[in-house]
Amino acid sequence: MDPFDTLGIASSFYVDLTTTEKRYRELARVLQPDRHMAGSPAERRISLGKAVEVNEAWRLVRDPIRRAEALLKRHGLEVREGKEPPAAPEFLMDVMEQREALSEAKAKGDRARVEGLAAEIRRRETDVLSCLSAGFAGATAPAAPLPKLAALVGELRYYRRFLDEVSAIEDGLAEPASAVSDK
Repeated sequence: MDPFDTLGIASSFYVDLTTTEKRYRELARVLQPDRHMAGSPAERRISLGKAVEVNEAWRLVRDPIRRAEALLKRHGLEVREGKEPPAAPEFLMDVMEQREALSEAKAKGDRARVEGLAAEIRRRETDVLSCLSAGFAGATAPAAPLPKLAALVGELRYYRRFLDEVSAIEDGLAEPASAVSDK
């Protein structure tokens, strides 16, 4: 299944999610299985299958990692988690250092440090998203080599996991004493 074809949108890393969501909702409304109850069993199965396909296409397109994977697949490179090119040793060392700093901040209950680390990773994530957008900007073929784009998808995965960990840490850190006393 190609999510871009399914939704009838251009195959691009940059996707106007507001417009695409409207398109998704239109398709979902038309394909709603309840609207096809009067049809034959075969027609109902086809409608249900297409509705499932449209839902999955929307899930893929709104997630930048999965959207990049779909674009790479369109260009003949299958990339999934754990199947992208190995990350550069410097990148892995940096990620390890960031994770150690996050672990230390968590152990100390240092919310400001956790937030600072998260802000840095969000900045890097934004940079990678920009690079992916530029790399996929070619009309018929990506402007950047496919393995480079696949490596960026791998980086994006690291950043997402880091930020997920930050969210869990922030949820676990106690509110500041002033916030608790104000309640």
